[in-house]
Amino acid sequence: MYSKDDFIAVFDSGVGGISVLRQLVKLLPAENYLYYGDSANAPYGTRSTEEVRNLTLAAVRMLTSRYPVKALVVACNTATSAAIRQLREAYPDLIVIGIEPALKLAADHHPGGSIGVMATDVTLREEKFDTLLHRFDGSRTIYKIPAPGLVELIEAGQGDSEQTRTLLRRLLAPYVGKLDALVLGCTHYPFVRRRIAEILGPGTEILHGGQGTARETKRRLEAAGLLRQGRGQVLMKNSDTNPKLAALARQLLNMEEEKDQLGGHSNG
Repeated sequence: MYSKDDFIAVFDSGVGGISVLRQLVKLLPAENYLYYGDSANAPYGTRSTEEVRNLTLAAVRMLTSRYPVKALVVACNTATSAAIRQLREAYPDLIVIGIEPALKLAADHHPGGSIGVMATDVTLREEKFDTLLHRFDGSRTIYKIPAPGLVELIEAGQGDSEQTRTLLRRLLAPYVGKLDALVLGCTHYPFVRRRIAEILGPGTEILHGGQGTARETKRRLEAAGLLRQGRGQVLMKNSDTNPKLAALARQLLNMEEEKDQLGGHSNG
């Protein structure tokens, strides 16, 4: 039996899911949140699907055994791709919400256009993403854009470094002037959104799934009668106990909200 005061657990491979947590707190400020980042095992995007699945299931087992949890938000595209079905099978009574690239929103905004999907290798190779891709690639040109090394820089607090800018310029150079929209298919990437926008220019709309996931979470909690009233709290945990990482997590959660269009949808 779940209580309204139970936690919404938000899980990510590291600090990237804080981009989703920010949207959740903004939409549902009365809720109690338990954020868990598995930075000790990050990045997930370079691991095998089986490794990602096992790490995700182990983390969720730990969270649900130690804390009262009424909903689980998998705020990691890679973990969603690899493990969302297994999580729903393992926890049939728990509200389990995954995130996926905001491809539908981009396709709706740009019929017949060119859309890039920037994501980790695991997300781009998974059957789940391939199925999603083929729903929209008939009348649109869709580019898969892997971004190796980017998650590691963001996890190291180097999102605004020259090294990150150099990497982004190299990754995105072939697509400058060619994209109507770029979908950020990893929850780490919104933290370098401004740098991406500088490279691609004002003609490219940049989207990610954080807002859509927050809206789906609200819908599911409301339907279950589990929306909380009052003032909530945020509890931050990480498998890596480095105090610098804890400070980075707090900084990312409290950083000034960008005045950008952030969209998307969840697969809840």
